[in-house]
Amino acid sequence: MKIDWVALGSVFGVSLVATVALVALFTLGVIGLTKQESAAGSGAALARTGAYACFALCLAAVSFGIYLIVV
Repeated sequence: MKIDWVALGSVFGVSLVATVALVALFTLGVIGLTKQESAAGSGAALARTGAYACFALCLAAVSFGIYLIVV
């Protein structure tokens, strides 16, 4: 049995980058919701919109991953 180390490293690298990006997006969403509570006026609306955008991107990434697994 021969292991393709280049392919294994490629899968590991892509998985690591995707995981870090997904966690960073979710963290930005949580921070945005936290800032929304302390901000006033248009700053609160902007923070809430940014947080919802981050959560939507997280949902899209997870949905795409499930799509790749199922199909």
